[in-house]
Amino acid sequence: MYDCLVGRDKEVVPFRARQLRNLLCDLGPSFIKAGQVLANRPDIIREDYMNELCILQDDVPPFPNQVAFKIIEEELGQPLEALFSKISSRTIAAASLGQVYRATLCSSGEDVAIKVQRPQIEPIIYRDLFLFRTLASFLNGISIQKLGCNAELIVDEFGEKLLEELDYTLEARNIEDFLENFKGDPTVKIPLVYKNLSGSRVLVMEWIDGIRCTDPQAIKNAGIDVNGFLTVGVSAALRQLLEFGLFHGDPHPGNIFAMRDGRIAYVDFGNVAVLSQQNKQILIDAVVHAVNEDYSEMANDFTRLGFLASGTDVSPIIPALEAIWQNSAGKGLSDFNFRSVTGKFNKLVYNYPIRIPERFSLVIRSLLTQEGICFTLKPDFKFLEVAYPYVAKRLLTDPNPALRERLIQVLFKDGVFQWKRLENLIVLAKENVAKMSSNPALQVKNGPTSRSWQTVSKLDLTDTIKDGARLVLFDEGIRRQLLLALTEDSKLHVEELVDVYKLVEDDINIPAVAMEVVQDFPNVVRDFLLSWSNSVLSNR
Repeated sequence: MYDCLVGRDKEVVPFRARQLRNLLCDLGPSFIKAGQVLANRPDIIREDYMNELCILQDDVPPFPNQVAFKIIEEELGQPLEALFSKISSRTIAAASLGQVYRATLCSSGEDVAIKVQRPQIEPIIYRDLFLFRTLASFLNGISIQKLGCNAELIVDEFGEKLLEELDYTLEARNIEDFLENFKGDPTVKIPLVYKNLSGSRVLVMEWIDGIRCTDPQAIKNAGIDVNGFLTVGVSAALRQLLEFGLFHGDPHPGNIFAMRDGRIAYVDFGNVAVLSQQNKQILIDAVVHAVNEDYSEMANDFTRLGFLASGTDVSPIIPALEAIWQNSAGKGLSDFNFRSVTGKFNKLVYNYPIRIPERFSLVIRSLLTQEGICFTLKPDFKFLEVAYPYVAKRLLTDPNPALRERLIQVLFKDGVFQWKRLENLIVLAKENVAKMSSNPALQVKNGPTSRSWQTVSKLDLTDTIKDGARLVLFDEGIRRQLLLALTEDSKLHVEELVDVYKLVEDDINIPAVAMEVVQDFPNVVRDFLLSWSNSVLSNR
């Protein structure tokens, strides 16, 4: 305020931003975490301050080994030497909430990581949250009026996530969920958790002996193809976000490793976020609307995701969204990157009554962090070149009825069937299946991977064709649109149909499709009769 009064607010911003970052570090763990959250909240803080807070580190001096070892013994109820034959004399990593040691189990000789919570951290966190909540109550009226966001709600969301990180039993459950999600995936490594050796303040996990993913030379020296590893990483991130709805909320370089067998490994599952099935579908809707350049619906997606209050007039936001997307994708979608589009989006958020829900703040932070790692490994990395094939495969093969509907929206633009778009989707989906049929990180230097690593190598369109046939049979609107697509411009589009068939003929198992049709025939007849009777009754 003083800087504004004396007219020097612009030139001292870098100094004030550094001052804020240092102050948060000095104030302790809750304030460090708060600064990290603010670094991804353009709806609350200016961009120049955000940029400074982005480099806010969670590294703090470790607390004494004697204290840590005493906590382990208290939590597990046994002497240290009864459980571990060896334990490191120095911490492997130390952060604001806890620190990590490497140890060897007496029972099996396996190496493990032991995560130990800082002593007396819980009352400090509760004290700080009380201070934050009191301050938020005092500032709530101003924040709603000036920023369009509820300060109390923001503090409550932050406090909920912070308290979740304090409960190591919850982190153990998160690890088990990730293990289940990626079960059988030859490209992802999730550490095993030893629940019988864990408690609310101690967590024992399988030791991950990997290469830091910010060291491209070490990755290459290990015989890992960098391009393949990037494909693995982006696919794993998209699966977490769009398929599982459970994603790693803090994938910084210290939490992601390249295994020597080409897998990507994740550690530290204290900060994860969950997306509901509805939110996953809305995110896919947003992708579809972006592809179709339907900016009005993109703006409505913001309301459905909770970025805008219900009933907010979205008309002023539509031109801004159009400008952001066209500027970001104008040079070609292959040049699109999250960093540039997020910078423009931050200005939009600051100028309009947009509030970023906590879970989507984590999504943005997660994607930006992982994209930054990708740029470290490959400076000319193109995110959408890797992401689009995965999205294409999901649209073409996922049996979810909602995704079938999104596929139709993608294939029809302004009532016109997009033959070229269908061909591109098939080509991209086949590319994704071919790459991910074995671990692509090992394909270049080490040659094809072993048979045990092989997964599905063909694009299975059986269910898609079956569902498409049912849709054409029962939906008069779709049937009319497809007939128009085959006869538009006063000509039969046989050539386009043949081109599409040539793309998929190797991936269609005709006997299997025929068998599916025969088995499903009674259901088809029943549904047809019901549809016919409903139409007869509605016309009377």
